[in-house]
Parts: sequence; C-alpha cells; structure tokens
Amino acid sequence: MILHLHLVRHGQTTFNRYNRLQGWCNSPLTESGIADADKAGHKLSGYDFAAAYCSDTTRAEITAARILDINEAAGHARPTLVADMHFREQCYGYFEGQDMSLAWTAAGGPHGAKNYNDIVAKFGLAATRDFLKEADPFHDAESDEEYWARVEGAFALIAANPNLKDGDDVLQISHGNTLLSLAHRFGGDGLDLSERPANGSVTDIDFDTDKPFPEALTITRYNQ
Repeated sequence: MILHLHLVRHGQTTFNRYNRLQGWCNSPLTESGIADADKAGHKLSGYDFAAAYCSDTTRAEITAARILDINEAAGHARPTLVADMHFREQCYGYFEGQDMSLAWTAAGGPHGAKNYNDIVAKFGLAATRDFLKEADPFHDAESDEEYWARVEGAFALIAANPNLKDGDDVLQISHGNTLLSLAHRFGGDGLDLSERPANGSVTDIDFDTDKPFPEALTITRYNQ
C-alpha cells in the first residue's frame, strides 16, 4: 500500500523566534506561527485527508487543528487527529530551551566542530545526536539509535491504521529537525539541506507500507 503523506512543520513558536532548542519541551505559537499554520492549510485545502497525525505538543496540535479547520471549511470530511509521542521532535535532554548556537558548540567542541553544520560536515548527521547525548550531563538527549527507533514507531502507527487504503492522503504535523533528518536519509542528492525546513512548509512523502522502514519512504516535495 502506498500512502501519500503531507508533512507540515508546525508554525513558528517563541523558542523558534529566539533560536532556542525545542524538542520535547514546548512554547506557544507566535502570531507569525498562526499565520504559518493557516498558510499551510490553504495550500493543502484541496486534499481529502483520510487520517491526520501530530506529536503530543501544543505547537503541533494547534497547527494541525487550524489546517483541518480550513480543510473542513473547503468541503472535506474531517479526520480524527491522532496525537502521539512517536511524532515528537528529537529530545535534546539537558539542552532543551537553550540557545542553539551554544548547545551545538557544547556538543561539537570536544570533537573539534564549532557548530551544528560543522558537526554534520565532519562527522555526519547521526553525530549531532550522539555528540549532544554525550555532552548532556544527564544523558537524557536521544542518541541517533534511540531517535530513529522512535520515529520508525510513528510510521508503524500510520501503517497499522486499518481504515487507510492504497493512495490515501494523510496529514502529518512534524518538526524542523525531524524533517531535515528524513530528508538526509531519504531525499537523495537533489535537495538543499543547508537549512531546516521553514515553519509552515510542506514536505510530501510517499510511504510504501509493505517495505521495511529503511526502504519505505520517498520524498516527492521538500520544504515548499
């Protein structure tokens, strides 16, 4: 079964505005964040969503609700929104809420990397998670292995939905680093991965539920 997933990065939050790490912690949408959600809603107003998923954070839930409001007003049936922890952003542990540049310097510095992009360039994306967990004095930040095990669980939840059928469109509210991570892993060489996807941007993924997770996703549109 092939499902057409439409992943939207949640609207801008106060932590986004202040350039602070925001994984499992949460902050409210700004006025711009509300506008981000509404813009995405209008962009996706022509789709009949058979299901809708988001993380159990208010920034994702509010973004999803506004998109579904616009979709329903356009004449489509409203699916039940499923909020689940498997759809959360990466857990940053001790570094939750900290200035991003300071946090990534703390993670990369012991390895000779000055910031997030430097870690990726020298050691790969997986190292950003593993180095942050290493730098976390409580080691609560997710390792790369822990992160992908949880994310795979999110796609397993979608695949297990008995009401979905081949060709269905599914709404999924996602997060910046998760979208970037999916693009690195499944996007091929043609994507610009120098920046995180914008708040309210849409990324489309075809999900083959019959294939193992490492082969199941194909990105057809990114950060639009």
